[in-house]
Amino acid sequence: MRIAARLHEAAVRGLRRLGWDVRRHPGSFDFAHRRSVLLARRGIDLVVDVGANAGQYARELREYGYVGAILSLEPLSGAYAELARRAARDPAWTALRTAAGAHAGEITVNVAANSDSSSILPMAERHRAAAPQSAYVGTERAPIDRLDAIAGDAIARAARAYLKIDTQGYEWEVLDGAAESLPRLAGVELELSLVELYEGQRSWLALIDRLRAAGMRPVGLSHDFWDERTGETLQVDAIFVRDD
Repeated sequence: MRIAARLHEAAVRGLRRLGWDVRRHPGSFDFAHRRSVLLARRGIDLVVDVGANAGQYARELREYGYVGAILSLEPLSGAYAELARRAARDPAWTALRTAAGAHAGEITVNVAANSDSSSILPMAERHRAAAPQSAYVGTERAPIDRLDAIAGDAIARAARAYLKIDTQGYEWEVLDGAAESLPRLAGVELELSLVELYEGQRSWLALIDRLRAAGMRPVGLSHDFWDERTGETLQVDAIFVRDD
């Protein structure tokens, strides 16, 4: 997958040097396209990308036409190395090696075989059964801090900031560390688990209630992770916005 991504990036850069711009053709059911319309319509000029992995989300934002600032956070050293390499070529994209949570210090991250499923929380049996390839294969120590401390100043300076959280069950703790920033955000995108995929994670209903209490309403849902044995959806991506 990384080789294919690098070939894609090289092709796009080559075409741009020749004066061509490359944009993914959107489909009517394309969640990334719908997100790009929402970001443009609401004048988003900063996206805080928590749990950035190797930068796939930020690259998708760019492919769909977002030109504003991006601040990506990733705690795992391997994924961060690839993230930093990609961000270095984009003057409006900053990458930091850190997790976001309710406190400052160090944290142990459980490293999944597929990287994307890595989490601070223990993986639940339902997740392992539905996706055996995501089982943990080790641990890694990483820095952690409150989002208010990491990105609070950038969010305060932005005209309209948007927060994306992809932390595999650790969403509640990220929000705990963003108490000052949350009222300033124009939108939040995060994963909602319909069943417990990580031990101790808060329910999808609790997260919806928390964001609604913060003045936000849901405007988008996208199927994310399902159990191929049962046909049940286990997790969805959700977008919430604040109406000024």
